[in-house]
Amino acid sequence: MNFIAPSSLQIGDLVYLCAPAKAIEENYVVAAEKWLQSIGLRAIRSKNLIGRHHYFSGTELERLTDLQEGLDHPEAKAIWCVRGGYGCIQIVDGLQWAQFIKEPKWIVGFSDICVLHHQIQSLGFQSIHATMALNIDKNSGLAKQRLHELLFGQKKSFELHTNSANKLGSARGVLIGGNLSIVFSMLATPERYNFSESILFIEDLAEHLYHIDRMLHALRKCGALEQIKGLIIGGMTDLEDTDVPFGKSIEALILAHFTYRKIPICFDFPAGHIEDNQALLFAANVELAIHQNTSTLNYL
Repeated sequence: MNFIAPSSLQIGDLVYLCAPAKAIEENYVVAAEKWLQSIGLRAIRSKNLIGRHHYFSGTELERLTDLQEGLDHPEAKAIWCVRGGYGCIQIVDGLQWAQFIKEPKWIVGFSDICVLHHQIQSLGFQSIHATMALNIDKNSGLAKQRLHELLFGQKKSFELHTNSANKLGSARGVLIGGNLSIVFSMLATPERYNFSESILFIEDLAEHLYHIDRMLHALRKCGALEQIKGLIIGGMTDLEDTDVPFGKSIEALILAHFTYRKIPICFDFPAGHIEDNQALLFAANVELAIHQNTSTLNYL
């Protein structure tokens, strides 16, 4: 299946900033606005962007309204979610997508924003897994550069040093996934990914090793790990172990789920809850190739 790519941005285009989940302090938003200005784009804030309702940037209705106005905005060419946290699942079912389908725009973000990536892909569109306002000041230059490139329609390949735990091979498929906890949480929903003929990307933050193992078992039991053609593991950041250790490294834990399947597997991909969070084009057709000394991810 070929997914629809929204139009590439041009100098002077407008980017809509919204906070569909956790609250954010204004200084992070200002940093994002300055970065957008530095690459020739304009920014507009959603009404409740720097609001606060307990943990969240606003009530469910306020966050839903903000995101809906972004989807329907007649001028904005992209929606950049300023942070994740938790909250997108509370509002996603209330969104109306008719105008977005008629005039699609880029949805940008990661972590909890993967709930929206799931929804967008179920509608047949591409989106961008990338850094957000909360992180932009601390991100690597390459992380910001790759987001800049994707927004303006440049799809550049990745070439990485090979982790010794990688599994060699090559495969083609549709790039899907994101935060593993979100992928797992969506398994029983209508927006669950079609894992067939896909290259699955996963990353996570502050999870226990046994939680990672449990989620991978769920993916195995639903058939997902049998259907994917390749696996990319991004940042597995600040993982926790139990008082009595789980007994496996994250690499060994993941590889144990592929003892009887030979697919290319890439560890340490530069994306996720890390400073070098390089932008990925979700729902793009890609080729993953793992060699002895290098690994590549090419857009087809």
